[in-house]
Amino acid sequence: MKYVLVTGGVVSGLGKGVTASSIGLLLKACGLRVTAIKIDPYLNTDAGTMSPFEHGEVFVLDDGGEVDLDLGNYERFMDVKLTRDNNITTGKIYQSVINRERRGDYLGKTVQVVPHITDAIQDWIERVAHIPVDGKTGPADVCVIELGGTIGDIESMPFIQALGQFSYRVGAGNFCLVHVSLVPVLNVVGEQKTKPTQHSVRALRGQGLTPHILACRSTMVLDENARGKLSQFCLIPAENIITLYDVPNIWHIPLLLRDQKAHEAMFKVLNLQGVAKEPNLEEWTCRAESSDLLHEPVRIALVGKYTCLSDSYLSVLKALLHASVDCKKKLVVDWIPATNLESTTAKENPDAYKAAWKLLKGADGVLVPGGFGDRGVQGKIIAARYARENRIPFLGICLGMQIAVIEFARSVLGVQDANSTEFDPHTKSPYIIFMPEGSKTQMGGTMRLGSRRTYFQTKECKSSKLYGCKSFIDERHRHRYEVNPELVSRLENAGLSFTGKDETGQRMEIVELPNHPYFIGAQFHPEFKSRPGKPSPLFLGFIGAACGQLDAVLQRSSIVDNSLSKGVGSDISAVNKTYKNITATKTGYRTEFIYGSRNGLHF
Repeated sequence: MKYVLVTGGVVSGLGKGVTASSIGLLLKACGLRVTAIKIDPYLNTDAGTMSPFEHGEVFVLDDGGEVDLDLGNYERFMDVKLTRDNNITTGKIYQSVINRERRGDYLGKTVQVVPHITDAIQDWIERVAHIPVDGKTGPADVCVIELGGTIGDIESMPFIQALGQFSYRVGAGNFCLVHVSLVPVLNVVGEQKTKPTQHSVRALRGQGLTPHILACRSTMVLDENARGKLSQFCLIPAENIITLYDVPNIWHIPLLLRDQKAHEAMFKVLNLQGVAKEPNLEEWTCRAESSDLLHEPVRIALVGKYTCLSDSYLSVLKALLHASVDCKKKLVVDWIPATNLESTTAKENPDAYKAAWKLLKGADGVLVPGGFGDRGVQGKIIAARYARENRIPFLGICLGMQIAVIEFARSVLGVQDANSTEFDPHTKSPYIIFMPEGSKTQMGGTMRLGSRRTYFQTKECKSSKLYGCKSFIDERHRHRYEVNPELVSRLENAGLSFTGKDETGQRMEIVELPNHPYFIGAQFHPEFKSRPGKPSPLFLGFIGAACGQLDAVLQRSSIVDNSLSKGVGSDISAVNKTYKNITATKTGYRTEFIYGSRNGLHF
């Protein structure tokens, strides 16, 4: 097993996740099997209880793991299915060590950070690295490890110590360290400054780790003078210094690595010369270049609670982007804080209210994503009603599906007090209820999580056709509340169709309005399995409907399903893309999607 460690220096948010994912993709394109591990030094056991404002979205895996959003990057780039153990946190490590101490596994020894915590970290990495994640048997060839945070952070020190020991455990030729650092350009003089990176590398060496490759983030290509300085002061060969400069589309990042021979530098360190082949990125290159040429927009109104931090909906944005590129449209997302659509905002802040409604009315499609809590719920219900009454394509995810059901009950059935027990525990018309198996006392890991099966009730509905008329599908879930099964018949008699249910037939998974151009809600999160080249079917149908291509999309879905049933495979690449040119407005953000990276630093 070979290991590639990716660390970051100078500032956070440089794009370590994108870099690690691109390295994984590049190695995979060279014919190697790849897996990935993300280390998060925070004390939380997992990301499940963290606010989206704290750390962005919570990404959900097939096994129900609630993990850092970077694991979503890995899955999309490398087209793999990771496990909860591929995300290591300080909380998990300390919990496992304390559990062992309580069992008496340490035989009376004093339990310390070194060696017990550091040994536990190394054992965890080695164990998880050998778990296959690509659907094949046997371990991968290379494990890419990303160390979260920045070199010098106090909470990272046990991991850095452990990784230093680990490099000796696996031996020379099996461990390669790629350090991502910032080379800023001061506007006053226009010169690339290497001193921050020099200090970062010095700090890294001082903690026992020596970088083999330097990946420099900068607004422009690294000039030869700066490269020479870095090589001289950081003791790294000039050919091992890579520039990750700003590009309009981060699909170009793996291509930057390839063009600068990053794979050859890694092969030399890992003794893989003559074993791995030259990278085959033809499909990737074609997609990167063609997506730059998209100009005709499709406007999507995203009505949510966490719109001030786009990372809160990262997978949703990527799924929209995958579908838009597939439809050959340039995605433009209009961010609408749900509260700004409510009547109280009309009184308190009329400008924000008018701006929100202007964006909603100018949208080609309306999307209401998942969320928790009652803030903004009325605004989401208003958005669902607007889309339903005006026959605008609508996609509701998780809570978005639930508010669509509540809106239908209020507006069509006339049940004005229809509600969810999440928002009103004492409601007399509980159309959305707490799931009986859920816990009301323990927050973390107690939701209905991970991959669950949904059975289509008919093959004549849009959702079934989008999935290729399959009998069932497996999608990822993350929810505590569900549609009240006792009231389903009333809703269906009024025209609402629950086209997808679980194996018991009592849990509603997909809802549709048959007489609407596109009005679909899903209890699951289809965005978590979307890939470039293979967008989520529900997102593809949504974008298709928004730009007048739904019939063509449905026809293509049928053809693809027939091809797959006959054994014709498909070559699916994956990539991480977000956004560029974010302009603040009083109501939210208008985002033109080119591609970018986390925390606002754009490639």
